[in-house]
Amino acid sequence: MSKIKWQYADHWRTDSPKGPVNQFASRVEMDRFIKQIAAVGLRGVGMFAWNLGAVSAMFGGLPTYKAFLEERGIEKIVDLFWCQPQASPGMTIHNPEHAGRVIGMLDHFAGLAGGLGVENLIVMPAHCYSDTQPVNADRIKVLADLWNAVGRMSLEKHGMKLGCHHEFWCGIRSQEEIDQFYALTDPAYVNLYIDTAQHVIAGVDPVALYRQYAHRVNGFHFKDTRHIDTVEDYRSQPDPELCASTTPRWFWEMGTPGGLVDFPALMQALQENNYEGWIGVEHDKADIGGGNYPESTALAMWYAQNVLEPIYYGKAAA
Repeated sequence: MSKIKWQYADHWRTDSPKGPVNQFASRVEMDRFIKQIAAVGLRGVGMFAWNLGAVSAMFGGLPTYKAFLEERGIEKIVDLFWCQPQASPGMTIHNPEHAGRVIGMLDHFAGLAGGLGVENLIVMPAHCYSDTQPVNADRIKVLADLWNAVGRMSLEKHGMKLGCHHEFWCGIRSQEEIDQFYALTDPAYVNLYIDTAQHVIAGVDPVALYRQYAHRVNGFHFKDTRHIDTVEDYRSQPDPELCASTTPRWFWEMGTPGGLVDFPALMQALQENNYEGWIGVEHDKADIGGGNYPESTALAMWYAQNVLEPIYYGKAAA
């Protein structure tokens, strides 16, 4: 039995230079997509939490969708992802008075997914950096308290592990900020979900980060980047991934020429730490500059199966 499995991250929506758009208008389109990703070896999917309702409406219920996936070779929805990039008067993550609303919203989404076998609830633990600042010890403490409470609720009530996913433009982004945050959170309830490209862009080495927090890592998004943010593009509004000054495209598939993520070293670290579980293959904005999602998925999975798996399983590379 395989110790690692590959999942397609955030499958319900793609992003383009014009902004987020719904990818699937019908069950026929969903059927074609699911068969494509199953054909290249993906066995799980991740989903944006706020799209559970849309999927349920399309299939007449989430159990029907679960059966639909299984019939096509996809074992499960592995995780739900939630974030709120901008603060709002009624929902500011670092405002202690709004903690109940955040907990209630995530309790609702986790409840909708009951019975599906979802393993992880993944969150961005702060708004964008511009809306979170000043990022200081007091603010990080407030955020740590919130996610301790969410993590306890998520695990004890819904059986889902909470994982925090740090975008390069997140309010908690640097190595120092990450270390402060995890020092204040309970390892029983708050885990780290590593996104390789996002950390590299923020100047954080994902291999070293994994080695440091291996005992608290509950999943990954594997994607590459060719750029490190050295001019504070992370402060760009409203979306640094689309309107940064230095590059029109931040993210690339594993194995891209010029990629800065050391995936072989990371895979070796996973093997040494006996990591077993899911690894997400993610394609943020793969259509920028003429690219497309099916091509990126196929290229990434070739690299995963022919370069990374042999490292993990100790076999000769293809």
